[in-house]
Amino acid sequence: MVNLIASRIVKPAKPIPTKVMFLSECDQRVAVTHATVVHFYKPESPELLNDATEVLKDSLSEALVAFYPLAGRLYPKDGGRVELHCNSMGALLVEAQSELKIQDLGDFCPAPQIRALIPPIDNNNTPLHEVPLLLVQITKFACGGVSIGLAVSRVIADGQSGFHFVSEWAKIARGEKSDDQPFLDRTIFQKYEDDHPSSTAPKLQYSDFFPLPVLIGRSSSLEGRKKATICAMLKLSKDQIEQIRNKANDQDLMIHKTSNQRPFSRFVAVSAHIWRCLSKARMHNPAQETVLYVTVDFRKRLKLPLPGRYFGNAVLPVPARAIAGDLQSRPLSYASSKIKEAIENVTDEYVRSYLVCMKNIPEVSTSPYFHTVGRPQGLFFGNPNLIVTTWVGLGLYKADFGWGDEIFMAHASLGDDGKLFIIPSPNGDGSLLIPLGLQVEHINAFKKYFYEDI
Repeated sequence: MVNLIASRIVKPAKPIPTKVMFLSECDQRVAVTHATVVHFYKPESPELLNDATEVLKDSLSEALVAFYPLAGRLYPKDGGRVELHCNSMGALLVEAQSELKIQDLGDFCPAPQIRALIPPIDNNNTPLHEVPLLLVQITKFACGGVSIGLAVSRVIADGQSGFHFVSEWAKIARGEKSDDQPFLDRTIFQKYEDDHPSSTAPKLQYSDFFPLPVLIGRSSSLEGRKKATICAMLKLSKDQIEQIRNKANDQDLMIHKTSNQRPFSRFVAVSAHIWRCLSKARMHNPAQETVLYVTVDFRKRLKLPLPGRYFGNAVLPVPARAIAGDLQSRPLSYASSKIKEAIENVTDEYVRSYLVCMKNIPEVSTSPYFHTVGRPQGLFFGNPNLIVTTWVGLGLYKADFGWGDEIFMAHASLGDDGKLFIIPSPNGDGSLLIPLGLQVEHINAFKKYFYEDI
């Protein structure tokens, strides 16, 4: 249904620094794969798309001058880590045509027909240094709409950095000046990664992060990894979100008889609701330990905050732990407080100690805590656990390449059990969309609890 027409390598429009760029331990710990998203547009006038591919090519070439790490390549290095060569090898731009109409994609839930809007990537059979760090596909639909599919190396950019790049690229495509430059010097992390003086040895130990709980009666998560998964797109209206949030906060007030603490946020309350419903749907033993990982951006949590436009990875997955029996029987405020506490634990000392612990792993290729070359699986966040990432507040739906604001932004793939995102609805009405990967055997029960327990 998608026909590839042409492909080309796009290099920076001007000479860029040629060097090996320092990568932090936060860059090293992520999967050596690509994060994939698709932006959809429906221009009012089809003529706006006549030269769309050339506009994207020229503007991308300009954008890669400021964001030149995306034009480089990764190489394996000792210890299972990787290094970034800024060598202007360029990004891949693919042009394609689809027989579908955008409306044929339904609710944009990650599925093979969405994945077809991203350039194919063969990480298993292609040498690492030959894989572009940025791949782009422009696909024109039968309805006159268009999509831009992006695959961005997880090593190079987190969500905030990735959206920053897309925003500046879109400005250039519209003929405007890119005036919000990225901060590229990752050596700023070295002051945090240096060993602590012996008098202030890091308090954080690996056990605070790992190992993840496995189902009672099983010795590992291998069986769970093999089970069939499916993706569902959940929706919460503004009123439903407020009901969940009020439920968590009202119960907290009844328990603590005080309002001195800040109320639980929408994100915390909704995540807690998902955690409880998922434990029920998975039919956990009351004694089962379960962990909800939440990805926390720590740019502003350091004593010396990172620049707001720091380009790289500045997020950590932090664990909230509970016993299934408590999670299901106690009020929603219980799960909410666990998540809130985990987020508030991310302080300057926490980040520093995490980085030191990770740096002190000499051979990460044998460590289950890193996603390394040849070990793309890494940690398994599935049953009895989950991992939640929020993209609320990242400025979604504002990447106008000259065809108007995007009508939707979809994840291209999300098949992992227990992995979910919380994203704002494109219509700006305060509702949320939640693409969720879950084992097929649990999806119907989860949907039932998710809406009935509001």
